[in-house]
Amino acid sequence: MKFRGLLIAALVLLVLGGVLYWSEHRKPAEEHPNSTANASPVIVKLDPPTIAKLTFKKRDTAPVTLVRKDANDWQITEPKPLDADQNAVSTMLLPLSSLNSERVVEDRAADLKQYGLEQPALELDFTEKNNKSQQLRMGDDTPTGGSTYAMLAGDPRVFTISSSDKASLDKTVNDLRDKHLLKLQTEKISRIDLVRKNQEIKFGRDKNGWQILKPRPLRADSIQIDELVTKLTDAKMDLSGIGTQDSAGDFARATPVTVAKVTGDAGTQELQIRKSKDLYYAKSSVIDGTYKVDSDLGQALDKSLDDFRNKKLFDFSFNQPNKIELHDGSKSYVLTRSGQDWFSEGKKVDAGKMESLISKLRDLTAAKFPNSGFTTPQIIAAVTSQDGKLVEKVLIAKSGDGYIAKRENEPSLYQFDASTVDGLQKAVDTLPSAGK
Repeated sequence: MKFRGLLIAALVLLVLGGVLYWSEHRKPAEEHPNSTANASPVIVKLDPPTIAKLTFKKRDTAPVTLVRKDANDWQITEPKPLDADQNAVSTMLLPLSSLNSERVVEDRAADLKQYGLEQPALELDFTEKNNKSQQLRMGDDTPTGGSTYAMLAGDPRVFTISSSDKASLDKTVNDLRDKHLLKLQTEKISRIDLVRKNQEIKFGRDKNGWQILKPRPLRADSIQIDELVTKLTDAKMDLSGIGTQDSAGDFARATPVTVAKVTGDAGTQELQIRKSKDLYYAKSSVIDGTYKVDSDLGQALDKSLDDFRNKKLFDFSFNQPNKIELHDGSKSYVLTRSGQDWFSEGKKVDAGKMESLISKLRDLTAAKFPNSGFTTPQIIAAVTSQDGKLVEKVLIAKSGDGYIAKRENEPSLYQFDASTVDGLQKAVDTLPSAGK
């Protein structure tokens, strides 16, 4: 009995071993009698810098052709001449450096129709600088999804490629065109004119930064103008979604918002912005057509003069002052800095108290710009900074429940809430005044 049991056990082990060997060495089930399903060779291998011309052909759509003018300058030549988005083209070319198949479906495909390759959904023609050409064809998606049938012209094999690879190569003229509405270099812009609601605002830039030139010379908020410059240089057409089908008609019917004229080393370019309900439309002097644009652009250009004015009373910003003189009624303060220390009549002043005072002066920000209301000044403050190169003197007068201030030798008035000036006075009261 023992011998019989051992024999049965040996037979069982032999069968299990054979099954294991078969499972590890058998070929996977093949989808087609001529396939080599476990092979996934490279379909296309190109060096992107060597590509000189690209043509996209899609069913029922006009071909899109791009030609490389130089190393970093692609141009669209069909269906009409357009500037190309250089980043979009470069990104699209990346998969072509080595486009791998997922597997080979057939080594010699007799019937391309079953794969949608007889009349491909997409054909990509590549011409290299040496005039060598290749054509990649993409057909139907596989029944299980996630993959697409593909082949290379002149190669009888049918492959599958991933849907992500297909998406990276399946581009339209709108995907590949440059969508910028103005052709500008930020650092070259020297003047901006905004015409809105019968008012013209003119900004000029020199070595000292931005200034408001019109309707009259005014201090400008450089941060606000830099943001305006960014919006103008980044202004792009929106070619997707609602409001893009009849942009020309929508623009004609919309209400004018702003006309921006931007001057740089290449001359002056103009951008018109109009609004219809919640949608904004634009027309450029350097790009044909009218287009829907993001609301952020429309809102950035739909601003008043006061939005661009410098509301800070002092310009020393985060520079450390060298000297501060204050007069508040009968109290006077003269504070000078030596190194990191502050002194009043030769006596060192507490660093915390000085930092509080400087912060209050730096934060004096107008709520409004009134045309009148300034009377006898109650507080006079003079701040010297930049090693004596910048001296600013301001006068602050009481006005109703608040205060109105002006900078010496400037006509503009600045209105403050009472709490703003009260905070300054509290910081001043902690300091030793002259004669104490």
